[in-house]
Amino acid sequence: MSDRKKELKKEYKQNHRPMGVYQIRNIVNDKVLVGASLDLPGIFNRQKLQLKMGSHHSAQLQAEWNEFGGESFAFEVLDELTPGSDPARDYREDLTFLEELWLERLQPYGERGYNERKMSREERLRMIARNRAAKE
Repeated sequence: MSDRKKELKKEYKQNHRPMGVYQIRNIVNDKVLVGASLDLPGIFNRQKLQLKMGSHHSAQLQAEWNEFGGESFAFEVLDELTPGSDPARDYREDLTFLEELWLERLQPYGERGYNERKMSREERLRMIARNRAAKE
């Protein structure tokens, strides 16, 4: 690899891509899908490609994309996370926390959105306890 390529690769790794919480909003019915990413431009490109190809993980969002068309959806940044001075820091935990705050605020489930409701810590603990009791 040439010195210039090595330099460009190092520079790319040191420059953080915009990261944060986003939503895909259906402008016809205001339903949203909320997510978080370390690379917002990248996740928007991936989500759009999956929707165009008919292979998005949310069957309901995919169905409405097919019904209403791509022009009926807005890809929006809800919250951006600004990196600190440590280039090696991992921001996944911070993004997960921010995403949970937005999920709690917007409640994008059922008629309001395309997200699957995640089990709370308490619900997960109860499920583990039930599974252990069933094995005994």
